[in-house]
Amino acid sequence: MQIETPPSAKPYDKPEGERRGLVIVNTGDGKGKSTAAFGLALRAFGRTHVHGKGVRIFQFMKVPTARFGEHRMFEQLGLPIEGLGDGFSWKSQDLEHSAQLARDGWLRAREAILGGENFMVVLDELTYPLIYGWLPLEWVVETLKARPAHVHVVITGRRCPPELIELADTVTEMTKVKHAFNAGVPAQRGIED
Repeated sequence: MQIETPPSAKPYDKPEGERRGLVIVNTGDGKGKSTAAFGLALRAFGRTHVHGKGVRIFQFMKVPTARFGEHRMFEQLGLPIEGLGDGFSWKSQDLEHSAQLARDGWLRAREAILGGENFMVVLDELTYPLIYGWLPLEWVVETLKARPAHVHVVITGRRCPPELIELADTVTEMTKVKHAFNAGVPAQRGIED
């Protein structure tokens, strides 16, 4: 490790532009995409809950009855989180049904984005219904372009389509350097629910 001298001057100039809703994408093969989105949702909820604007989370691959750690905590806080899918695609008994759930869920998420009542809408694992062809990319792009100016949208999932990356204001690619699973360690409750 190389020791650095802390900066003595601000390393950037303050932006002059106006504040507006952002499209934020967390993609890549590394861990932390949803976790980062949930952290943003909590931060936004803490600020906006007092000011009357909502935060909504839609999970495109989780079942509506999911009870992972985030569901339990968000429920206690009063932050809405909705499972829209039927679980992992390899567990699905009917992929056309999975596709229909994604399309139906998208209509609910679209309404939450375009309605203007929300400060932030998280679309967790949205990339999967897109890359599986279950949901037309054009629907998502049109909605993001038409959203009210104050609405922030956070999208997570691997292999994000280039069209969404181009449209986004902030894109973070999570890179796997090392993962316990590859060493034979199973998923840990509370870490990888």
